[in-house]
Amino acid sequence: MNIQEAKKEICNTLRAYLAKDEEGYYIYPLVRQRPILLIGPPGIGKTAIMEQAAAECNVGLVSYTITHHTRQSAIGLPEIVKRNYGGKEMMVTDYTMSEIVASVYDCMEKTGKREGILFIDEINCVSETLAPAMLALLQNKTFGSHKIPEGWILVAAGNPPEYNKSVREFDIVTLDRVRRLEIEPDCDTWLKYAGQQNVHQAVISYLSMKKERFYAVENTVDGKFFVTARGWEDLSRLLQSYEKLGIEINAELVGEFLQKEETARDFAGYYQLYTKYGQDYQIPVILAGELTREKLEQKQQMASGGAFEERFAVVNLIQGTLRESAREYERVDCQLAALYEMLLHLKKQVKKASQDEKCGMQVADSISGDVSVFEKFAREQENSLKIKIKMELISGRERKIQETAIRRLEEYVLTVKKEHLRSVEKGFKRICKSFEEDVVHREELIQKLQKELKNAFSFIKESFGEEQEMLLLVTGITADNEMTSFIAENGCPAYFQYSEMLLCNKEERDLRKACLEAVREI
Repeated sequence: MNIQEAKKEICNTLRAYLAKDEEGYYIYPLVRQRPILLIGPPGIGKTAIMEQAAAECNVGLVSYTITHHTRQSAIGLPEIVKRNYGGKEMMVTDYTMSEIVASVYDCMEKTGKREGILFIDEINCVSETLAPAMLALLQNKTFGSHKIPEGWILVAAGNPPEYNKSVREFDIVTLDRVRRLEIEPDCDTWLKYAGQQNVHQAVISYLSMKKERFYAVENTVDGKFFVTARGWEDLSRLLQSYEKLGIEINAELVGEFLQKEETARDFAGYYQLYTKYGQDYQIPVILAGELTREKLEQKQQMASGGAFEERFAVVNLIQGTLRESAREYERVDCQLAALYEMLLHLKKQVKKASQDEKCGMQVADSISGDVSVFEKFAREQENSLKIKIKMELISGRERKIQETAIRRLEEYVLTVKKEHLRSVEKGFKRICKSFEEDVVHREELIQKLQKELKNAFSFIKESFGEEQEMLLLVTGITADNEMTSFIAENGCPAYFQYSEMLLCNKEERDLRKACLEAVREI
């Protein structure tokens, strides 16, 4: 299975193991709750899907790479304790709580989440002294003398022997007590993930064209050579940072992340071409409709006469520009939604403050009839967010949205102060006006993206006709959640036109293929 299928299976397992009856007891017998053992190549994204699964199921997550631990930190330290056996007090050896088990309890105290995932990575690469403890963990969910709390499922991960010489094979007794999931690298699955994670469009474009270079791990007499999903994503982040700073990117730099010379050299060359095509075609200018008719026709002719690699890059450059615009719109839209919710709560406080103003109330601890009501509210929102972050009740994406919304609210309040508005009602009206101005900006972004979509389809049609390039554009848009969400809310006639046409063409091709196969059988 691929990594996304594995994540789905983990989520389903969580829901099954944590389901409760009417009396609050777990339906799935605890003794039958087998740990999940993920076996797959390094750098494939096993840790990432743990974070995603925990977030989707709203449970805690404690993650450990077990090879970083000693026997003492994993099991606990021995201590002498008194025990009573048959009425006789005796001194026996016990163990302090394992650091790993203690981390589970710490997570429960910190977040308030009583259920979660304990993820142990590289479990089949532990030292000889720690190996028995890992087997006991898989078989009994215990570290030393301490058991993993009820409501926490165990997920372990390891590498196949061909990728790591230090791998220890599990015996049949252990394997009979776990759910073993084999994970294989899947470029198509990773590309869907990459599109949502803002991976550099050059990386997406290259791997869409050369999927065979997505993953490779080789142990030869000449050394170790590897290219992993982690390497591609880390390289993407560096490309984005270096581009902003104007730092040159060469094959040696790429080779630090893609540690197979052939792949590193090939991608570095493609990246240079991709960058050059971006400069030559000026895609943002084309989509904005700012080129003269003569220059636009020149770009169309240049695209139509290009080789396959160039035509492919042009479509991906268009997709990248559209994706950036869609993300900017989605960011503003989410920020406004968060601000709207805040203003609804603020409105209630303003109503009370206005009543106090009319009654002439000036109590020190109450909300007074000046801008302090707004400053106090902003502080309350910030403190509330801090609590949510501390208790891990909010995702990284939601955190960013809330933070930007609070900063914008503070700017609204600053405007009120600059304009010397003392009345709570007048101050709130000014805040609402500022919000309305942001709503107008949102509408401008909608019009901008709609225009870019229209021009994108027009450019592809005029340059390449309704061929594979159009299919590539439609497919890329369909695979992007922000784009499809925008189109669903705001429409795009060209997208619906070409997606329907291409679907009909696909059905026609499938029908013709079926007919030909039937004729051959006759």
